[in-house]
Formats: sequence, structure tokens, C-alpha cells
Amino acid sequence: MADPESDTFPGTPTAPVITAVKVLPEPGMNAASAGPTADLRECHALRVEHELALWGNLDRCPTLQEAAEFWQGNEYEERQLFLARLKGETVGMCSVELPLRENTHTAGIDVLIAPVHRRRGLGRMLLLHAESIARERGRTSLYGYHEVPLAAADGNPLLPAKSGAGGLPATEPAVAFAAGSGYELEQVERSSRLDLPVAPELLDRLESEAAAGAGGYIITGWDDTCPEDLVRAYAVLKARMSTDVPIAGMDWEGEDWDSARVREEEQTMARGGVQSAVTAALHSATGELVAYTVLNWRPGVPASIAQQDTLVTAKHRGRRLGTLIKVANLRRAQGRWPSARSVLTWNASENQHMLAINIALGFRPAGYEGEWQKRLG
Repeated sequence: MADPESDTFPGTPTAPVITAVKVLPEPGMNAASAGPTADLRECHALRVEHELALWGNLDRCPTLQEAAEFWQGNEYEERQLFLARLKGETVGMCSVELPLRENTHTAGIDVLIAPVHRRRGLGRMLLLHAESIARERGRTSLYGYHEVPLAAADGNPLLPAKSGAGGLPATEPAVAFAAGSGYELEQVERSSRLDLPVAPELLDRLESEAAAGAGGYIITGWDDTCPEDLVRAYAVLKARMSTDVPIAGMDWEGEDWDSARVREEEQTMARGGVQSAVTAALHSATGELVAYTVLNWRPGVPASIAQQDTLVTAKHRGRRLGTLIKVANLRRAQGRWPSARSVLTWNASENQHMLAINIALGFRPAGYEGEWQKRLG
């Protein structure tokens, strides 16, 4: 839902030609060997332009290699990407993501218009195109996301999230576009940034304090590929991740993870050029895997690391495991990716416990992400 244009426009807009984007020249070839098509490169150029205008960097932007891998889809999610042109000029794009295993009543919607072509009604046209595909596929619940820099919210009236925690600046064009299109702001996540390297004495202190309350656990970890003896247990945790984190009123059901799905995700990241560092906690008495946290890094954006999942199972919370595994994973990441200068993370505004851990580590607010939902009648 990334089209920052107003709800009104003068006159009757000219309809663009909307075409489906073919990701690779030859079916069945991976992105690395075939290379992405010209259409996908144009879509990626639009995304890069948007990210640079919004943030001044590409820390949040997928690389072209990642995009080529992602838009091929997989057995768990079908992904359709469309490019819009007026008189042969690229003016925008839209996409539809269709879960295939669970949440088959939902569809992810995104719209992006080139800055010079905004406020002409093109965003509305592309949104209707994406929504029509979701309707044709029997989807009844649509969702979308967009981010807002911290400065945009300063001093502006907020549209509150339905979850009751946080809000987005009501006058921000992307917010007005989503709300005016019938989407409701269900949840707001705060994005935060941690400068690297983190002082060793801070990590030592936090680790020592956390370890005092985390007796009876073994901290382990891996790079890129989960060890075979842990992969089934890891899949169980990833399934819990889809239900245990705060989702406010988003119309989502839990995901079904098994070893094959873990391996598919690992292979997708490898083909997309993404490296990962994982730290996990084992319960000594039972051998059960009870917590994990993930950091991702891309050679194409060497100064930035993205914090992904962090989960401690309900039975083992309150023992400082979240802090312990995060500290250990930061040590792992700093040793493995010395070029990184910051870590980005996202937390639901109501997830005060995880926010407190991040604040103790030195994360500072960077912006907000809105999670929007529209139910079709």
C-alpha cells in the first residue's frame, strides 16, 4: 500500500496499460543463472526511487537479486506483479500475494506510483486492478503495509490504530490513500535502528544480567542452514511465530511449518543472496528448542542488517531468554559481517516487552509501519 497520492484528482485520468511482469526469461531457471527481465528491472527501479526518496538509503529495499527470487513465488504463496505504462512510459506497479497453504481467504496488496505521475488517479486504478484479481481468486480479506519516517509523525494529528496502540500521521499521503480506499489501520509497528558496533561492555553487562535468570538453558546457533538434528524443532517454533506475536485484528490464521518449509525458505534466501545468523535456546532438562532470533544481511547492502523473527515460547518466558539470545546473535553478526553499521528492527507498538529489550540494547526509533486491512463484502 505504498502509493502516496491524494484521493482526489482533476478531470478524468487516462487509463494506463497494465501488464503482468514475467520475472525470468525462461521458465524453471533460477534468477542467478537467467537474470531478471527488463520489466522486473523497471519495477525494481521504481522501488529504489521510492526508497531513496522516503529514507535516503536502500536499507529497507530488496536487492534486484532478492526481488527476482521473491516474485517467482513458491508452493506456499503465489505472487503476481504488474507494471503500468502510459504512452510507453513506466508510471507505476502493483502486486498481489496469494497464500496457498493457509490464510487462503487473504491477499496481500501493494501499489506504487512513480513520483512524477502521482495525484492523477493512477494509484486508484492500479489498486482496483489488484483487488479485482484477489476477488476473482475468492479472497475476502485484503492486507497491505507501508512505512512512514519518524519525522513525518512529529506534530501531526494521528490516525489511531484499531489495536489501540500507536497511530500514523493522518495527513501523510499514503495514509490518506489507504484510508480513503476503504482500508482500516489495524496495527502500527515501530521501526528502530541500532548503530554498530555495539560496545562490548554493554553486551557483556546485558549478557551477565540475563544469564543470572536463565539457568537451565543452552545457547546454540547456526549460519544460514539449520542443523539437521534441530530442523523439526525449529519448524515448530516458526509455526508458533505466526500466532504468538501480536497481530491485533489482522485476519490471519497460523502457518503450518515443517522441515521441508524451513529448507525451502533457506534455499530461497541463498538464491536471493541473503545470509542469516540464528541464535537459539535449548531447555537443558528436555532438550526442547524454546527460543530463537534471526538476523539477515545482504552483500548488496553491506552496511545494514535486518532483525527478523524473535520468539520465546510462552512456557519459558520471564527468564531473560530474549535478551540472552539477542546479545549472542549480535555478537555472531558483528563477527561475521564487520561492514555492517546498523541493525533495523520492527516491533508492534503494543509489544512493550520486546521493545524494552531493544531499547536496552541501544535501538532508537526510526519510523512506523502501518498494517492495513480491508474486508470484502
